[in-house]
Amino acid sequence: MTLRIAFITDAWHPQINGVVTTIQNTCSTLEQLGHRITIISPDQFTTIPCPSYPSIRLAVACYGKLSQQLDELKPQRIHIATEGPLGIAARRYCIKHNLSFTTSFHTLFAEYINLRFKIPLSLGYGFLRWFHAPAKKVMVATPSVEADLKAKGFKNYFVRWSRGVNSDFYYPRDDDFLSLPRPIAMFVGRVAVEKNIKAFLSLDFPGTKVVVGDGPQLKELKDKFPDAVFAGFQSGEPLARYMASADVFVFPSLTDTFGIVMLDALASGVPVAAFPVTGPLDVITSDKVGKLDEDLKKAMTEALKLDPNDCRRFALNYSWVNCAEQFFNHLVPSQPHEAHIQ
Repeated sequence: MTLRIAFITDAWHPQINGVVTTIQNTCSTLEQLGHRITIISPDQFTTIPCPSYPSIRLAVACYGKLSQQLDELKPQRIHIATEGPLGIAARRYCIKHNLSFTTSFHTLFAEYINLRFKIPLSLGYGFLRWFHAPAKKVMVATPSVEADLKAKGFKNYFVRWSRGVNSDFYYPRDDDFLSLPRPIAMFVGRVAVEKNIKAFLSLDFPGTKVVVGDGPQLKELKDKFPDAVFAGFQSGEPLARYMASADVFVFPSLTDTFGIVMLDALASGVPVAAFPVTGPLDVITSDKVGKLDEDLKKAMTEALKLDPNDCRRFALNYSWVNCAEQFFNHLVPSQPHEAHIQ
């Protein structure tokens, strides 16, 4: 049965991050399976730059156009992926028209706005509880995220929506791509305060520290850590080659709910070093592929001893097909009765 699925997200291209990667791979897989996916994203609306992060665009005055899109589509399934302006508008539309929908929890939004704007965590989580309360199901990537949200007063029905890796793109390669002193310790991702990159770069560690990515904190970190190598934004084949050239992948974030980039590193045969927090705890479930420690330098040192073949084998357990099937099976009919839908 082919379904019309509306997928509403405030995170979309040109952003490159785990949320966009998850949405893109899930939706493209579902389209390959024959479903009609309509992605409603900021590029279809008038936008303004996000305060403190201008490369992220936020839709404004979007309810009218979004309503028209959904009126015309008459979706059989509705998923609201993010808690931004489009997510709020879609939530309003569904409630107004008595339509059931699902949501997902991708990022520690309350922690992010606390770091950037000093808004109290209690207010941030109050907003998140309000936003997700009407959803029939809330999709989360890991048990840790579910437990944390329940502890913070969420009363929703939580279901699992895991993640995948493109193992045909990320794979072990010759490590002569980078002619730098080894070991090469690498971070790949958004260069922003919530990624806690400073905790990595401030460590006294042999070899070379490499940061691949762009973001609002780039200039600050370049100025403060002149000995580190900043490769800037990379994509496609160069990104895969950078990843595979590392000896250890460092994931210093304390606020990620999963961290797809860790799977990319493992598929490339690169062990992971991280703090023992939500995200790494759920991804690095074997000490043969990564080391988690409150002492990040110790985790990096121990990770260097791990076998790249073990890392690759571990990553192959994740696929975007399984991820898409999980997502699809959790969707709910938008109308109480679907008999009239062709």
